[in-house]
Amino acid sequence: MSISEELERLQALRERGALSDEEYARAKAQVLQGTPVSSSSAGHASFLHRLARSRTDRVIGGVCGGLGKHTDLPPWAWRIIFCLVSLYFGAGLLFYILLWIFLPLEPA
Repeated sequence: MSISEELERLQALRERGALSDEEYARAKAQVLQGTPVSSSSAGHASFLHRLARSRTDRVIGGVCGGLGKHTDLPPWAWRIIFCLVSLYFGAGLLFYILLWIFLPLEPA
């Protein structure tokens, strides 16, 4: 992939919101220095670092509110998904509890 194509791909990720301005600047500097960067993995890592439980939109632990804030699905859809998946051997409940334990609360 050429440098111009990689810069265009980074710009597209930035416009979609997958990369912050700071991440875009770092990735662009790496590309211009000749170090290839995997922008899709950078976007996913950024998403995982931003993911947090909601302080305001919570029924039990704020997991669905946090997921709704950082994804295209609203919190009520996440609640339905967790309930439906819980019908299959409690997998949804287990996943919810793990997210409740490992996701931090969003900053105040």
